Amino acid sequence: MTCIIGLSEGGKVWMGADSALSNGWTVRETAYPKLFRNGEFIIGCVESLRMTQILEYHLDVPEQDRAGDREYLVTVFVEAVRKEFKKQGFAKVENNEEEGGFFLVGYRGEIYKVENNFQVVSYADALIALGGGEDFALGAMKALEHLPPRERIEKSLEIAAYFSGAVMAPFVVLEGM
Repeated sequence: MTCIIGLSEGGKVWMGADSALSNGWTVRETAYPKLFRNGEFIIGCVESLRMTQILEYHLDVPEQDRAGDREYLVTVFVEAVRKEFKKQGFAKVENNEEEGGFFLVGYRGEIYKVENNFQVVSYADALIALGGGEDFALGAMKALEHLPPRERIEKSLEIAAYFSGAVMAPFVVLEGM
């Protein structure tokens, strides 16, 4: 598993990721980052390195024109992701329902979660976490809200790693507008 944390504050986005790669009871440090930039987006992935590779190296999203940010993500961004997942053989279609994967997106000062049914979610408190350490990370993020964002994310990932065997250092934190 893994742990990805996203936070938006003051018009900026911070996202942090651990380095765990697990297969059953085996957990190893991956040399492949789960957190990266693609154009204006910061993207953090859980579950599948293949999904991560598609989003990092294959995804090409048309620039935003007149739509608002949320509308753009729900329409243009997600549709580009769906098409690329299909093209690369990653999307699963069963009983006429399409599945992708879970990942976080930081875009223009806001943080969003894209779920495996391609819905785009954001929360009023601007905190999101995914993966095996999600609950520990969210609790830590709330308890440490007095800290600056980068330090808050790093400490929250440390706490998630302490309690979850599916989370491990080193941790990576990216910041964006």
